[in-house]
Amino acid sequence: MIDLKSFGDLASLDLGAFSPKPTTFTEGQVEAAKELWASADGVSRVGVWECTPGRFSADRTKSSEICHILSGSATVVGKQGGDERRIGPGDVLVLPLGWEGEWTIHEQVRKTYVLTSQP
Repeated sequence: MIDLKSFGDLASLDLGAFSPKPTTFTEGQVEAAKELWASADGVSRVGVWECTPGRFSADRTKSSEICHILSGSATVVGKQGGDERRIGPGDVLVLPLGWEGEWTIHEQVRKTYVLTSQP
């Protein structure tokens, strides 16, 4: 049997303790995340993530990501340049497999995410 999953009120979901952002360029930047669901094979994962203002690198060479921004604002730019996007509440951002770049968070961001890894 396959169970249907749903999650409500993700804007106020407790994500637990914040910890240092490993790929940050900004001293003191912290993040928290809570995984809500993962496929049995580990290929797909869904969760909520939040991060304080600052700048960090991001690497999607092993998985793609779809983000729905719940709150805050950021600018995302690809490593190759040219594909800069300013994002905020209500926006959906797609980081395709192979994408690398940087995020600059202007106001603390909370997003939902769907990660799909290569099997």
